[in-house]
Amino acid sequence: MDQKIITLYDEYTHSGLNRKDFLKKLALLAGGTAMAMTILPLLENNYAAAAAFNSDEIEVENITYAGTDGNMKAVLAKPKTSRKLGCVLVIHENRGLNPHIIDVTKRVAAEGFIALGVDALSPLGGTPTDEDKGRELIGKLDPEKNLQNYLKGLEYLRNRKDANGKVACLGFCWGGGMANKLAVADPKLQAAVAYYGAQANVADVPRIKASLMLHYAGLDERINAGIPAYEKALKDNNKDYKIYIYDGVNHAFNNNTSPTRYNEAAAKLAWGRTIDLFKHKLAILTR
Repeated sequence: MDQKIITLYDEYTHSGLNRKDFLKKLALLAGGTAMAMTILPLLENNYAAAAAFNSDEIEVENITYAGTDGNMKAVLAKPKTSRKLGCVLVIHENRGLNPHIIDVTKRVAAEGFIALGVDALSPLGGTPTDEDKGRELIGKLDPEKNLQNYLKGLEYLRNRKDANGKVACLGFCWGGGMANKLAVADPKLQAAVAYYGAQANVADVPRIKASLMLHYAGLDERINAGIPAYEKALKDNNKDYKIYIYDGVNHAFNNNTSPTRYNEAAAKLAWGRTIDLFKHKLAILTR
């Protein structure tokens, strides 16, 4: 697919471009409205097309924990074991806790961790099925209260009786930016992994104690513009970090429900690196 079309879709999903204007621009790039309507399903997430992840080795349940203004909804997945385990807080994209991120949460659990996929939209009624509505609601969250809700999620994991007290976070897109913010805000965090997420403010880098792993898509000019300044600040402050840029792939390359942007090779490589970091930092032996 023409990269200009994928870039346009990225603009639509991450800016104030409304659907009507997006479809007009798409029609121009595609050569007509009919062709635009043919292309559109290839751009949008298709949860039915991607096989749901399931494992007999894990338990999955819906839970709540206390947030700043009421309970936060979340999906908890964990291995069927009596051992105390390290924990990973999973942070969704800018559409809320959708089936893809629930699958990611279950996949983390299948690797040997207690995983918590938090619904950041809980204060606004929870994640809607309409993704456009989800993006709209994300913009209505109070930034400071949202940060506190995630920090409370980290504390919830640390205080679980089946946990070993060590916690990391894993975020994608909007959630990748939040992972960087949590690394700044929580000095007890063991590790933070961000997939194609906005960087933390360079002035805040000295506050980071966690090990960072930052995955970027080579074609993601919007997010990648912030890499040089962030990396310089990390280097200057002697932080423990790794940056990986996957050439020739797009923003959301890990999302297997997005057929035009998903890249299996890059996704598998990034996932393996991520899990190895968690096994090292959360006191689980590597294979």
